[in-house]
Amino acid sequence: MPKIDLYRNVHMGQRARLFTLATELGAADISSSGCAADQADRCLAMTRELREHADHEDTFIHQLLRERAPQAADALEAEHVRLDAAFVALDERARELPSAPAEDLPEAQHALYLALNDLISAYLAHLHAEETVAMPALWSHAGAEELEAVMSAFRASRTPEEALTDLRRMLPALPPAPRAAIVRDVVENAVPGRADDTLAAVSSTLGPDQRHRLYEDLAPVRDVVPTEPLPQSAG
Repeated sequence: MPKIDLYRNVHMGQRARLFTLATELGAADISSSGCAADQADRCLAMTRELREHADHEDTFIHQLLRERAPQAADALEAEHVRLDAAFVALDERARELPSAPAEDLPEAQHALYLALNDLISAYLAHLHAEETVAMPALWSHAGAEELEAVMSAFRASRTPEEALTDLRRMLPALPPAPRAAIVRDVVENAVPGRADDTLAAVSSTLGPDQRHRLYEDLAPVRDVVPTEPLPQSAG
């Protein structure tokens, strides 16, 4: 049975969306109507999400880490100082962008792009520390039952809407096998008669090829597999 990894899947989703945000911000036509406000809002939404994610880790994971592997916990705390500064710098640049004069917009856009990439640099180092220092420490000093209890407590804390958002953010970044395993569990535990609706909801951020592969992987456990592609969602 695979080890319980508290970080892997969610971090893969975060990396994918951070890279996409940086690429799209850099290439955006900032002079078009509403573009500056849209790009600023996307950056502010990302910092809100990453701060919330850090709070979740502190609540559900890092307390156990501090108890069992305090040196590993100290290593993560050192990362937070640089991360907090990068969050603040990105937020400041994002709030400034929509009010920049038209002639200054290209430089303001690039300044925001640089601030976002500085955050990404700091955040990647933080993820690496969690994945290569914190998680191995937990595997060494906590049992599988304790790690499963952490996952269960987090899931219980999420509303159905929040849990759906979590899945939509994460699933496009995962390989087919773990993606199918996660969705299979969700569909099998759906409200009776709502399995197809649940599948449609959780798969709405997948690309057409990803969705087709998912339906193929789920076919052995489902009576009906949709044959028409579902509409994409920005969720």
